[in-house]
Amino acid sequence: MVRHQSLVLVGSIPTPKFFYLTYKKFRGWITQVALEFGGTNMLKKRELHDCATLYELITHPDVFPFVRQKPSSLEEYIFMTKQMMEAEERGELISRTIIDEWGNPIGVITLYDINEHAGFLGTWLGKPYHGKGYNSIAKEQFFHELFYEKEIETIFMRIRQENIRSQKAAEKLPYVIQANDTRASLLIQINNNQNGFQYFLYEIPKDFYTLYCKKQQQPYQPIQILEA
Repeated sequence: MVRHQSLVLVGSIPTPKFFYLTYKKFRGWITQVALEFGGTNMLKKRELHDCATLYELITHPDVFPFVRQKPSSLEEYIFMTKQMMEAEERGELISRTIIDEWGNPIGVITLYDINEHAGFLGTWLGKPYHGKGYNSIAKEQFFHELFYEKEIETIFMRIRQENIRSQKAAEKLPYVIQANDTRASLLIQINNNQNGFQYFLYEIPKDFYTLYCKKQQQPYQPIQILEA
């Protein structure tokens, strides 16, 4: 004989807000499991058909002030993206779309101004994806590609002096070093900009990152970047 258990609700009937918050918590847990244990590929090559989704994310007021590209329309963002794809073909930069575990575009990560096996890191995520673990996993996958497949030796990060949160986040990473003194001439160069922004300079050397990976017992595994 099969017994059927019925659901007993104690107290008030769950509201739509209750179900929404429960769904968000469950989805966040699934995301962490997928990213940390499933080896989910979070990067793919830039594609123009992703621009509409990315434009909505990049223009959020919590994101827009901190991005390098500042499009005023979707058409301009498509044009900027096309220019970046062409620049990558010339070896001037390397840019990838960050995707979630369902393949949705959620941000962009780029190594700009490549010169003598070094470049400047730029990355952003859409506001709904902040604080969910995407950023750190995407960066590590990108660093693996840069260091072990693209012959990059040094990654620089410039962070605005007023952006205390990003400074603290960078300084917590064991493979990041402060480069204000060791790269003083480069710091003067980036602080001499038409916008008047003042930056702190950080550096990720390939050997530091490789040592970090060895300590974490995470030997490099090639990641297949999704083709356009």
